[in-house]
Amino acid sequence: MKAVMHIPDNFLSPPVWASLDAVAIPSIAYISRQAQKTTTDNRVPLLGVMGAFVFAAQMINFPVGMGTSGHLVGGTLLACVLGPWAAALVVTAILIVQALIFQDGGVLALGANVLNMALMGVLCGYLPARALFRSKWRSYGVFLGGMCSVLVSGILALTELTLSGIRMPATLLEASLGLFTINAVLEGAITVSVLRAISRLNPGVAETGLSAEPGTSAGTGWRKVAGAIAAASLVLTAGSVLIASTLPDGLQHLANALGMPLGHAVLHSPVSNYQVHALGDGWFSRAIAGLAGLAAIYAICTIGDHLLGRMRRSYS
Repeated sequence: MKAVMHIPDNFLSPPVWASLDAVAIPSIAYISRQAQKTTTDNRVPLLGVMGAFVFAAQMINFPVGMGTSGHLVGGTLLACVLGPWAAALVVTAILIVQALIFQDGGVLALGANVLNMALMGVLCGYLPARALFRSKWRSYGVFLGGMCSVLVSGILALTELTLSGIRMPATLLEASLGLFTINAVLEGAITVSVLRAISRLNPGVAETGLSAEPGTSAGTGWRKVAGAIAAASLVLTAGSVLIASTLPDGLQHLANALGMPLGHAVLHSPVSNYQVHALGDGWFSRAIAGLAGLAAIYAICTIGDHLLGRMRRSYS
């Protein structure tokens, strides 16, 4: 269940990962201040359930060709519902949980993954969706945003590997870009489909993050949407246990082709690779690990937004 473009430890050189960590930390602080200003109190449950939904969706890998797999990244989806600032924080929380608890993505490379997916990925996904929000091409904007999010994140990951001294033959680089493009198309299609499903429950919720007004409310029907998304998260978690592809993702495929060893994890976890090792490697072990991840993401996002809300009210 590895993520589609998470860079593990030992792939980036120390100067590269250290520089990206140094950029990511103040960037997250800035984004937190912006989220504090723009996230309304009635969207607190939405942050938690949307974060849990994206985490669950990321556990379902699907084949994308050439013996590799991909999955939803979710940055554009979160930006459309929550707004870009809150979305970036939620993706950051997901990346932290995945790296520290499940060893999915490197701890030292966390700054690179945050920059690629939570910062640039969300921003590049949000801009096309926001630009076409008021037009009849709204769905195309969301689709394009989903594509851009994945492509930008993938290209940044490849660039960082190159800066770390990893030499990639042209044919392998082209194949990697092709795989990212396939995953980008699927990302756009899934994002549009999920937003349409949310719109059927409450159009205001699906449009909140794209509204020009920072304090736009999702209306009174957000509880119904939150309940439906929470239920969908549980279904996706169960589905990940039963149907998720075991094929390697794009970066794993690239590493295998280049003969790059994964190396040793910086931290050790009893639930690495989305399995409770004390329970073995069966479906029950994966299900418990997935549910624990859902709970962790929901708690972090909800508590974090409560804290942002208190800070916002104290300064108002």
